[in-house]
Amino acid sequence: MQHVRDALIVAGGLGTRMFPISAIQPKETLPLVDVPLLTHLVMEAKNAGVTRLHIILSPRKNLGDFLTDRSDMASMRPELDAALFNITKDIEIFTHIQHEAKGIGNALQCALHAVEGPMLVLLGDNVLMDVHSPTTAFEPSTASRRLVEQFNEHGHATVGLMEVPEDQVSQYGIVSMTGSTITGMVEKPTLSEAPSRMALCGRYVFPDSTQALLEEYSFERCGDLQTIALQEHWMNEGTLQGVLLDEMQWYDSGSPLLWLQAQVDHALRRPEYSQPMRTWLQARLND
Repeated sequence: MQHVRDALIVAGGLGTRMFPISAIQPKETLPLVDVPLLTHLVMEAKNAGVTRLHIILSPRKNLGDFLTDRSDMASMRPELDAALFNITKDIEIFTHIQHEAKGIGNALQCALHAVEGPMLVLLGDNVLMDVHSPTTAFEPSTASRRLVEQFNEHGHATVGLMEVPEDQVSQYGIVSMTGSTITGMVEKPTLSEAPSRMALCGRYVFPDSTQALLEEYSFERCGDLQTIALQEHWMNEGTLQGVLLDEMQWYDSGSPLLWLQAQVDHALRRPEYSQPMRTWLQARLND
């Protein structure tokens, strides 16, 4: 079985719900308190063991010098993890342009010519973070590593899942499972139609058959639901696997309110900020 050596971060969307800031800089570079979203994603991918990282952007997006090595500045804050100042160390970085907004499947197709074997896929506006035993030191997410480990056991397409509240079910693709095998999938169902509360959460490991299947399930045939059609293909074969990512917090930069909530929640979980943030919030809410 081939090992997962390539990771793709899909960051092509313009993020119009986050305007005006996302018209000025890519929303993937926005900080979650003090660590940029893209830094979390790159470190998560590296933690999963990949050695080649592909970032898929739109023509209007420019990461500029975001990926530049700034190790020379790490000594100014020696209490911080020096790895955060050079996130591209020990990994090759490639950027690809998705010239038209044609969904996630088309975005993947813009990079697959440079991918070898199976691939880890991360949606660029989602941070999945372990919440057990938080420390002041930076800890990369284990979400992608858990998917890669399950893929290595069976070699089948594997998707990450998070359980969502009932009032959020209609915002996501919702699945049912038997064991670890996905047996049903409904895109943005009503609560009464939902087979569970397990939602697709923007983490996938796809096998090396992906490129050929995306040509079969083309944008012309499936529109921006290409990757849903892809997953349904594997589900109908009985091979699509799911990993329930428990003990994790899911942060979404898709809208100002969601990102604001992410800032507050993450600050409350950080030991160095938790108590002063909690004290300030309680005083502010009592005003």
